[in-house]
Formats: sequence, structure tokens, C-alpha cells
Amino acid sequence: MSSNRPPFGTLLSRRAFLGIGAGALATVALASCTPDPTWVQPRSAPVRDVERKRKGTGRVTTATLTAAPTVLDLAGKTAATWAFGAIPAPVIRLGAGDTLKATVHNQLSADTSAHWHGVALRNDMDGVPPITQQPIKAGSRFDYEFITPDPGTYWFHPHVGVQIDRGLYGALIVDDPHEPLIYDDEWVIVLDDWLDGVTSTPEKVLTELSAGMGSMGATDGMSMRMGNMLMGATSDLLGGDAGDVYYPYYLVNGKPPADPAQFNGRPGNRIRLRIINAGGDTAFRVAVGGHALTITHTDGFPVESVEVDSILIGMGERYDALITLRDGVFPLVAQTEGKGERGFAIIRTGTGSPPTSDVILPELSTGRVGTSSVVTAAANARLAARKPDREISIALTGGMNVYDWGIDERRFDMNQPLDNAQAVREGERVRLTITNKTTMWHPFHLHGHTYQHPEGGPRKDTSIILPERTLTVDFDADNPGLWAAHCHNIYHAESGMMTVIGYRSGLST
Repeated sequence: MSSNRPPFGTLLSRRAFLGIGAGALATVALASCTPDPTWVQPRSAPVRDVERKRKGTGRVTTATLTAAPTVLDLAGKTAATWAFGAIPAPVIRLGAGDTLKATVHNQLSADTSAHWHGVALRNDMDGVPPITQQPIKAGSRFDYEFITPDPGTYWFHPHVGVQIDRGLYGALIVDDPHEPLIYDDEWVIVLDDWLDGVTSTPEKVLTELSAGMGSMGATDGMSMRMGNMLMGATSDLLGGDAGDVYYPYYLVNGKPPADPAQFNGRPGNRIRLRIINAGGDTAFRVAVGGHALTITHTDGFPVESVEVDSILIGMGERYDALITLRDGVFPLVAQTEGKGERGFAIIRTGTGSPPTSDVILPELSTGRVGTSSVVTAAANARLAARKPDREISIALTGGMNVYDWGIDERRFDMNQPLDNAQAVREGERVRLTITNKTTMWHPFHLHGHTYQHPEGGPRKDTSIILPERTLTVDFDADNPGLWAAHCHNIYHAESGMMTVIGYRSGLST
């Protein structure tokens, strides 16, 4: 096999991009053949210069990820799917400032990639075809190499079509060499909604959704399934429509409730939970029976500790929380917000029979729900006070009726990814205002940067934006290149709710 690290310059049409997950390999040349030189390209000198200036330790961690067909055991039912060896993939772990060298081998029948979600890495390693690299073709490989500058809980997944809704994902943990938290053990928890190889494939679901609801109309508050579409799933916490895809399983670390994942600990021990939502269309409300949760981090960055009974986690978000283990056997429940189902796992510190997966948890019905609105950034995570040099406003638009999700009434075009891109200049403080003009919530994700919520709110890279609400955040333009920004509901993103925030040379304020 040969290494596949060509320069930016090949684009995929939307039709071809959608078809990648089904095995199509079509590519289309960039319309103008030569990229606009005023845009800072992923493999340009400014990108290399910033990488050289990062405070690297010189330590290197290597990893090999092989994307290949596999079979997932769902408590006796098997599902043919794709994975990086296991579901989730084995945790990749290194220290802040260390270099990750990860080789992705593609043994699929389709193109793929690896995106390192939440990491402020060099642009050409971000794994987003066609923006930062060409896709990794079947039978080929790609060598990712980058410094991991910030400690935290991150994860990796493809950024090709709707492949994220298969089993191609895993956790990336970047340890803090000066970790201030005191705890005895940790548990990395990856949540997922699952349908691949059971009711359909993600590609077929996208095709089904793309037809829209049309005149199917409301369900009078009753949840109902039509094929792989779910209608009537509602949540007050999410502002209405909770999701539109039916999933037969909800997994905790690749395990369904009938065969739950289990953590074994000791009474009195303090455990750090690193919770990642790898789902495609589902927000989870997570609670541990008989235990309070102390939130310590959001999306990798520390917050002022706050105690809650449950945590709401949208797709792509991560929360770290501490619990002090009691003596016994306790349920961890990942309630599907608005969908009436759950993921389920067990925490065991003593003898006794485990609770059943339908156990009622009082912690799920209290008002003490952890969201970004109840936490503030820790002092060492706050952006320095500064007036914005540039202000950008975008609107999330579209709806289910014709499935026309987009940004500013435009659907992202893979043939012209820089059309309607938002331009910034290196060194600027940027104020980004995101207005949700739809009737559904969206977990919005910015690549390559973290931003701060207003009024001392948390540092994040993925945030829930409720219907008819606006979120204004600030970030420093300190990582040049071309960066995707999109809804992390994979079906919304792939339908067009995506844009690019790109650095330009010679750009005036």
C-alpha cells in the first residue's frame, strides 16, 4: 500500500460524496483547477509555521487504525457494519503537547477518512475531504501526524458521507501533565444510536429522509415510526422536535442494554467519567443511579465544578464528570432525550444483583440537568478579554418537510466548498453569531478551534442551539487553514447544513 497525502485540490460532487458510503469512488476536479491563492490552503506555509510554533514535547505516540467490515454482536443479534477493529475502537492516549502519528488503512469498499474531533490540530490533518485532504481510497492509507496541544476528552470518526453512523469511531484522550483533578480511576463512555445492519444502512436512511415528510403532518404528540423515520419525538429540554431517525438500539461502549457494559470499582473511590456522544441523531441525558455527578470539563476544557443529577449531551459533545462510588451495583442510564428509549450500563462495587435496564432513576426527573447554560469556564480556560476584530453571523435554515437543511438558505455544495465561506484573518478575535431559524435543535461544531460562550460560559467546540434561539461565541483565529463548521446531526450536515470558516491573506478588517 502507498501513503496517500496529496495536496488539496480534488473535490467530490454531492452526488458522489453521498455515494461514497455505498461504495462509489467518483471524484470531480476543482471547478477552477487552481485554488484561490488568497485562501490559506491546508498544506501552506502559514499552517506549517503555526505547527512549528506549538509547544511540543517531542514525545511521539503511534497508532494504526484499520477501517474494515466487521460484525457487531448485539446481545445475540449480529449486525454487519464497519469499524476500526472494535466498537468503539481502542482508546488512543497521549499527553498534551505530544505528537500523534496515526496511520489509517482503508480495507473498505468505499473512500474514508479520520477526523480528530475537537483537537486544535494542523489544518491538513483534520480529515475532511475535500476541504483538507483527498479521501483515503479503498486499498490505500493515510498517515496523520500532528501535535495535540490541549488536554481533554476528544474522539475520532470519518468525515465522509454518513459513515459516522456506522462503527467507525473511538476516543482520543489527551492527558494533562499538570492534572489538578484528584481521582482514583476513570471510565471512558462512548454513547451511540445504532441501526446499521439491523433495519437499514445510514446511506439508505439518508435517501429516505431526503424525500422529506411532505404532507405527513403532525402526530398529535404521539411518537410513531415510518420506515426509518421517527415522527413525534419531542423534548421540552431540546425545544420541541428531538430527532427524526428511528434506531432499534442504543449502545454504551458498543453494548446494548441486554448485554450491558460494566465498570468495576471500589466503594469510596472517586471516578472520572469521560462521556462522548458518538450518535447520529440522538441527544442523551446521562445519569448514574444513587449518585450525583460533578461536571469538571466540557469538550475537553475545564469548568468551575458544578453538581448535577444528569447531563444532557448532544451529538459530538463531551462532558467529564466525577462521581464518588457507593457500595453496591448501580445503573448508568443514557436516556434518549425525547425518544423514550435508553442506553444502559452497570457500575459494580460490591455484591448484589444488577438492576434491570428499565429501572426508574429519580436522577432523570429532577431539574438539576447539566447543560452548557449551567457551567462557566474555569479561570485558566477563559479567553482573555478583548474586543472582536471581526463579526460573522450565520443562520441555520431548512426543515423536515423537504429536508433542505442548510446555512443562510444555502445547501453546502461539495463541488464548490468555498462558495459562501466565511473569511477571517490570522490573529483576529472573531465573534460568531449562530441563529437557529428552524423548528429543531442543532448541535453545531466548529473544527480546529474552541470558542467561549458569552458571560464567562464554557469553552467548547460543539454546542446545542435550540429552535429560534441565537448563540454568540468568541474565538481566536490562531489556527490558519480551511475549517468546516456544521451541524453534528450527520443527516443534517450531509444534506447541506455546513459551511467553511477560512483564513485569507490580505483580508481587511
